[in-house]
Amino acid sequence: MQSQDVAPRPAPDPRPGPVVDVEQAEAALVEHYPRLVRLAYLVLPPSLGRNRRVLTAHALTQRALPRGRTSGDASVLPSQKTAEGRDADPGYAYVRLRVLRTALEAGRPLTFRAWPKRAQLPPLLPQVWGLRLFPRSGGADELALDQRLSALSAPARAAYVLRGLERLTDADVRRVLAAAGEEDPADALDEADEIEAKYGLLTSPEFDPCSLQARPPDLMRRRQHMKAALAAAAAVAVCGALLGLPGDGWGPDGAAAPSYAQNPSAQAALDPGKLTLVPAAAWQSSTRTDFSVWPARGALTGDRALLRRALAVWARPGESVQVSATPGTPAGAPPGPPQLLYAGEVDQSRVVLLHDGLRIARYAEAKDGTQGAALDFARVDGATAAESNAVVLGRSDGNVRYLTAPWVRTAAVRDLLKSAAGASGGSDSSGATRLGRSADGVTEPFASPALQTGECRSWNALELTDRSGTRLTTDLGELTPARLTSGRPGQPHEASAATWSPLACSLAAVRGQGVRTVNAWQYARQPLPDGGGTANWLCTRADTWRGGGTRVLAQFHAQGQPYGAVAAKAENVAACGAKDSHVLAGVLWKSGTGDWYLLAAGSKDTESIRATGGVDGSTQGNLLAVRAEQGAQAGLKGTLSDGRSIGGLR
Repeated sequence: MQSQDVAPRPAPDPRPGPVVDVEQAEAALVEHYPRLVRLAYLVLPPSLGRNRRVLTAHALTQRALPRGRTSGDASVLPSQKTAEGRDADPGYAYVRLRVLRTALEAGRPLTFRAWPKRAQLPPLLPQVWGLRLFPRSGGADELALDQRLSALSAPARAAYVLRGLERLTDADVRRVLAAAGEEDPADALDEADEIEAKYGLLTSPEFDPCSLQARPPDLMRRRQHMKAALAAAAAVAVCGALLGLPGDGWGPDGAAAPSYAQNPSAQAALDPGKLTLVPAAAWQSSTRTDFSVWPARGALTGDRALLRRALAVWARPGESVQVSATPGTPAGAPPGPPQLLYAGEVDQSRVVLLHDGLRIARYAEAKDGTQGAALDFARVDGATAAESNAVVLGRSDGNVRYLTAPWVRTAAVRDLLKSAAGASGGSDSSGATRLGRSADGVTEPFASPALQTGECRSWNALELTDRSGTRLTTDLGELTPARLTSGRPGQPHEASAATWSPLACSLAAVRGQGVRTVNAWQYARQPLPDGGGTANWLCTRADTWRGGGTRVLAQFHAQGQPYGAVAAKAENVAACGAKDSHVLAGVLWKSGTGDWYLLAAGSKDTESIRATGGVDGSTQGNLLAVRAEQGAQAGLKGTLSDGRSIGGLR
C-alpha cells in the first residue's frame, strides 16, 4: 500500500460544545464503530499482544456511551461548524474522546499507590474462549510502521493516529490530548514527529480489529492446565451416561476416545525424526512429477532443533508468529508427518519448506535469534509438473528468491513489458537474463512485481526450462508462482513473452488470490473506424487452486498502443473458460478524427450483437462499431450460432 500525507482539517470552533445525550452518542458509536475500534487498537500498547488488543479495543469502544441520559462532561470537544459528516457531529466527538481517554489509561502501568482503573484490567466483555483473534497480516511497510509505533509512548501514538487517521491539525491534536487528560500534548507531538508520516498505512487491514483471523491458542499448555479438571468432569459425565443409557454403548460418539486423548498421528507430525525424506534421484524414475518427488535439500536438513520448531509452530502458532494463507487454504496442523523439501539459510533467515500433500508450508525465523517467526501456506493439490517447478524461499527489499524443482535445467528472468513483439511459440530467447542457481537449486534474487505499487513500469517473469520445454511463470505474492499460458480455453499452451507483453500489468488485479494459472486468448481482431488500423480483443482468465474465485478480464489492444486496456471484468463466471469459451465485451474508443465509437467483439461463434441504452445499434457477425457520444453507457447482447444469448462482461 502506498503511503500518502493527508491534508490537515480546519480547526474546530472554540466555543463550548453542546451537551450530548445518550441517543446521540449511541448513533455516532454505531455509525462509526469500525473507525473508533481502529483508533483504540492503534493507541493501545502493542505489549498487550494482538489478541488482547483486539478484545480491549472493542471493550473500550463499547463502554464509550454516557452513563446517564446526557454526557454531563465539560471536556466534550465541539463539532466543526464548517465540516460535514462525522466532524460536524458532537456525538462522535464525545465518543472519540471517551475511547481515546480509556485507551491511554489502559496503557499506563499498574501501581500500588492507587486503585487500578477499569481500562487497565482485562475486559469482561467481549470474551472469546478457545481462540485467538488478530487482524489480517499486511505487508512489510505495515509491519515496520507497527514496530515504530510500539517504540513510542501512548500519548505520542495517540498524536500520530489523530493526525493520520482523524486528519486533525496539530492544534486540534493538542486540544484533544489535553481533554483526554494528558499533561504535555506538545511533547507527544514532538515525539510523534520522529516517525515518517505514512498515514495511508493506518487504514490497512493490518490495523483493522473488525476484520479478524482466528487461530487456536497454545493447546498443549491449555490441556496441561485443565487436565485434572477435565479428567474429573469426564469421569462424572461417563458415569452419568452409563447409568442413564440402556445397554453398554458409549452414546453418540460410539467407540471414539475421549476428546482430551492424544492422537498418535498428530503426535507423529511433531516429530522431526518422522519427516518424509525423498531420495535425490527419485523423480527420475517416478511416474509422478510433482512436489511429492522433490528431494530434501539445504544445509540444515539435519538440524533437528530447527525442524522441531518449524513443526511445533505449524501445529500451534503463537502470538508472535505472522501467519498468512492464500484464499481457500486451511492453516491448521498437518494430519501426519509431512515431507521435508528444504531447510537452510536464506538471506537473514532460516527457512524450512514442508509439504503435506495438500499444502506447501514455509516457516522462517531470524538468524540473529530475534523472537517471532513467519508461517505461510499455499495450496498445491493436484499440481502438474509445470505447476510444481518452483517455490518461494524468501522475499527481501522487493526481491524474491526461489527454490526450483530438481528437473529444472535453467532459469531466466525477463521484463514482460520489454519483450520483443512478434515472437511466437515458447518464450523467445531475446531479452531474458540468465538467473544463477546454487547446487541446491536456489536462485539468485531478482525484482518481484508482487509488491510493486504505483505506475506499472516493469513486470518480471520467471522462465524455467526442463527437458520438455520452457515455461513462463510470474510472482503474484504467493508461495508458488502462477503459470502463464495462451490459447483457446480448454487447449492452452506455453505462452510467449510477446503474447503477455501488452497484458502484463493487468496481472496486478489477481495478486494474492491463490492463482494457479492465467491464460490469455485472442478471441477477435477488429478493423478500427476512420483508418485507425486494427485492434486485438483478448480475454485473460485467472484460475485458482481452490476452483472458485476465478477472475476474467476482457482487454482491448489497439494497434500502436504498448498496453491493452481492460474493457470488462467478471468474477466466478464460466466465460472464457474450458466449460464456456464464449465471451462478449465492448469499449468506447476515440478515433484519430476525434469521433467516438462503441466497439464490441464476441468470440467467433457469435452471430449477431446488439447495443442498447445510451447507444443503439446492431450487426450481424461478431464485430460491432457504432458511433457514440463521449461517456455513453450501453448494454450488449449477443446471439450464438446455436441460438443461445450471451451478455457482455461488465
